Amino acid sequence: MLQAPTGVTMEEIVAATGWQAHSARGAMSGALGKTLGLVVTSAKEADRGRVYRIE
Repeated sequence: MLQAPTGVTMEEIVAATGWQAHSARGAMSGALGKTLGLVVTSAKEADRGRVYRIE
């Protein structure tokens, strides 16, 4: 989901994982960012709100 060119919204992550939003944000910052060294970016899009992507 995060690797898709269109990215993913927090609502889509929560729906797919069943996690709460704060847990999903923590996983992106902790596990993906610090542990795996992936760069997770976010940008606010007019039609979808904040969208997250792995660069």
